[in-house]
Amino acid sequence: MTPQEFDFLSEFATAREREFMEAVVLHGNQRAAAAALGVSKSAVSGAFDLVRKRAARKGHAPGHFVSGVAPGYLMGKVTVQRAKDGAVERTWERQSPEQAAQQEALRAGLEAMAAELPRVKPRKPAANDDAYSQQLMACYPIGDAHIGMMSWPEETGEAWDLKAAERMHCTAMARLVEMAPACEEAVVVNLGDFLHADNMEGVTTRSGHRLDMDSRYAKMARIAVMTLRTMIDTALTKHKRVRVINAVGNHDDTGSLWLSICLAHAYELEPRVTVDTSPTPCHYIRHGATLVGIHHGHSIKPERLPGVMATDRAEDWGQTRHRYWWMGHVHHQSLQKDHPGVSVESFRTLAAKDAYAAWGGYRAPRDMKVILLHSQHGEVGRYTVTPEMLAEVA
Repeated sequence: MTPQEFDFLSEFATAREREFMEAVVLHGNQRAAAAALGVSKSAVSGAFDLVRKRAARKGHAPGHFVSGVAPGYLMGKVTVQRAKDGAVERTWERQSPEQAAQQEALRAGLEAMAAELPRVKPRKPAANDDAYSQQLMACYPIGDAHIGMMSWPEETGEAWDLKAAERMHCTAMARLVEMAPACEEAVVVNLGDFLHADNMEGVTTRSGHRLDMDSRYAKMARIAVMTLRTMIDTALTKHKRVRVINAVGNHDDTGSLWLSICLAHAYELEPRVTVDTSPTPCHYIRHGATLVGIHHGHSIKPERLPGVMATDRAEDWGQTRHRYWWMGHVHHQSLQKDHPGVSVESFRTLAAKDAYAAWGGYRAPRDMKVILLHSQHGEVGRYTVTPEMLAEVA
């Protein structure tokens, strides 16, 4: 390490890492520095790698070039072209928005846009206070809706587009609300992937997998908001108070964010509706001695969820006897698997198979449920509707 490189990197190093760097400058190489410090060579080289990566993210690559990184951005891949004598001829930098700054900017923009949305006028509940059941809570978990997905029936065996998605989910909600008792409390739980895509290109953010899309992103967004609003309004006809949870899915990382913000503004004047706008990956429902965790299922393995709940909601954990985790993501219903202190369950979807699922051999049944939670006894009942049932009443 040269003194110049040391000057570049020292501001990005911890005290211990700077000690390693000073030893390398003093003794001439990493092996000698490790021997002098009484540590392994890998410990010294590992520290160097961490410091260099930390510096590169901020736009500094000693030995190649010195440049700045734009505010709110992180330095990604850097390509350097050298001449035969080793001189740098050209560099290519890839800078990308820092995730935290990007999410904050997105949230601020969404708040500003949603401020102009029309508000839902408050309405009186249909039933009298005496007619509501206070012991029961009705929960409507919505498996991956994938609104915006296109399925060609000649290829997949099932048709699906924006109209079908809106019709299916609104009809299912209406039927389930009819089946459910008049509970005072209700929760509409979007388990994630309510939207099929999270960008104009129609590709998954993480893997770049191209998705089968119906129409434009703006139309998908409009139908998604209308569908969820109809489902919420339907719940209001039977229940005194309705809470709305939109879990973050792997298909709609940012879509779930703006969906919650839009709904929160739309129902701002309706005291009977509460929309959770937290971007957290895990949400929780507490009803007396019953505790439910909500997670899409794409970033935390099921066997880790009991520990997550016990840590996130330690006080609630100690005060409850019936604990559940509800997930989406896999599009099939796994029977409740009991872990110490909590059971974990994934839910089916009403959406048809897309080409990826058809070619991959995924053939899970389709349905949606309403689950009745008792304040002292946990889950005491559930009703289910299927596309075939909905076709009969359509």
